[in-house]
This record gives sequence, structure tokens and C-alpha cells, in this order.
Amino acid sequence: MQVQPYLFFDGRCDEAIEFYRKAIGAEVGMLMRFKDSPEPCPQGMEAAAEKVMHASLKIGDTMVMASDGRCTGKPNFQGFGLSLDAANDAEAKRLFDALSDNGQVQMPLGKTFFASSFGMVADKFGVLWMVIAPTV
Repeated sequence: MQVQPYLFFDGRCDEAIEFYRKAIGAEVGMLMRFKDSPEPCPQGMEAAAEKVMHASLKIGDTMVMASDGRCTGKPNFQGFGLSLDAANDAEAKRLFDALSDNGQVQMPLGKTFFASSFGMVADKFGVLWMVIAPTV
């Protein structure tokens, strides 16, 4: 059994996919637009034909799924965060800096009692990331 995060970007999924490709090396495994569905667009969603109905992104060994959802333009990511393990402090800094671009640092990257590098940032979409390089 696996638990896989599913993120709804409410109309900004293409932008998020490109951001995560560049920032953290996400690889697109699958992408389907509403217009490509074998079922007709749900009522009220006809204008969203070009939006992402479903995408899967491989980030390291993890699959993260994403969609534009109902395309309301108001993504809301609250009550959870994604933890990103870095191999070392240099990689942690690179990942943290990339995710911080137009985001909001919640806790600056630094040494803690449990990690050689740890920091928290809400990226420009509002997704909370915890970047960690464990103490060796």
C-alpha cells in the first residue's frame, strides 16, 4: 500500500509542473487535459478544456499527483506539508533556495538538533515544503 499526495492547483497546474521540474527535478510521468478525457467536460468546466485534469510527477522516488481541479484560481494548501530529503547540506540549500523563489520562508534553512540542514518554506503556490539533510 502507498499514500501519494494529490495537489490541486485550481488553474495553475501547468505553471506548478514547470516550476517543480526546474526547482526540484520533478519528472512528468503522465499528463491529461480535460479536453482529452473520454468523458465530456463536467458542466461548467467547458472553458477549462486546456487545463490539467490529471498529472503525475516523479520527485525522487515519490509520485506526486496534481490537477487544476475546479479551476477556481484559488489554490489552498493548509494543514499539511511535503518533506523533501536532501543527500547533503549543499543539496538542501539548492532545493530550499529554488523552492523559496517567490515563496515565503517559514523557517530559514539551518542546523538543528535533528538535522545538519532543515528549513520550511511555502512555495509560490502555497505548498509547504520541509527540506532536510539528516545528520550523518
